[in-house]
Amino acid sequence: MKAAASSYLQAKLKNKQGLKAIYEQVTNELEQVEIILKEMTNSSNPLIVEIGNYLFRKSGKRIRPALLLLCAKLLGYKGNQDILFSALIEAIHTASLIHDDIIDNSNLRRGQLTVHAKWGPNITVLLGDYLYIKTIDQALKNSSPKILEVLTEVTSEMIEGEITEYYHSGNLELKEEEYYEIIKKKTASLFSAACQISSILAQSNQETENKLAQFGLNLGMTFQIIDDLLDFTGDEKKLGKPPLSDLREGRITLPLIFLLQNGNSHYKTKIAEYFKNKNSSESLKTEIIDIMVKNGALKYALAKAREFGERSKQIIMDFPASIYRDSLALFTDFLLNRDH
Repeated sequence: MKAAASSYLQAKLKNKQGLKAIYEQVTNELEQVEIILKEMTNSSNPLIVEIGNYLFRKSGKRIRPALLLLCAKLLGYKGNQDILFSALIEAIHTASLIHDDIIDNSNLRRGQLTVHAKWGPNITVLLGDYLYIKTIDQALKNSSPKILEVLTEVTSEMIEGEITEYYHSGNLELKEEEYYEIIKKKTASLFSAACQISSILAQSNQETENKLAQFGLNLGMTFQIIDDLLDFTGDEKKLGKPPLSDLREGRITLPLIFLLQNGNSHYKTKIAEYFKNKNSSESLKTEIIDIMVKNGALKYALAKAREFGERSKQIIMDFPASIYRDSLALFTDFLLNRDH
């Protein structure tokens, strides 16, 4: 029966149902998460309501809430606080994206105008702060000190990661280990926190909590490396932004680090030229991508993503067999094969 459940999910994933197949066991809970997210921007201030409606008018991938919900079911949690904390995790993620778009001066996200582009940086900064504070307020009212500690720590860690990344913008000497530390803080830490909170809610032992935290961390590392790869390999229509957008902003990612450490001075010259000219020609963009392919940089980054993904899968497969475990294991396959 359990093997049949795993085969059923694998078949759905192969049939391009992707996240829909993985989320099948938590669809109702995710709908309730959407309701809570919309309620978080209920306010007497019409501008907050307007921006909130714009932000949450379409649900994104909702990977982090789904992780928390599925981990909670994996552990046999019977309450409903997993729904609330899934929404709070997503609110923290949304607030980080809002601030991220200001830092990058991004006008598009998922093919839509960013809050920054529609309402300007001043309002956008305040709206991001508003979501962070609302999240902590809800956590104070509804959680144990331990969950509150996880949420506050992950928020500060994400901000620290963003600051470190910004500090290293355009730094062609950035080392691979430093890159991993940046993405661990800015991205993987929230994946880890989502899984850890489910364990706290289920009152699991420390070993289980640590295992789920590590599962989320490795999955988050996989997610971010693939995200960085897509800047070079993704389709503009699917990504909702032009290729090499991250590179244009000076972000030093794993493919670039490999290229710079394993290429010749000509490569570094081309990258520096791209950084200096924000309106680089299409021919230069194409040349950089071609260099990445020929040098093996893209292949190397994909191999590293697979390493982190395999670690996450090994951790989760150590849990007793269930459809929830199998759904969580399939996250790795989805993330490694996603195109946006």
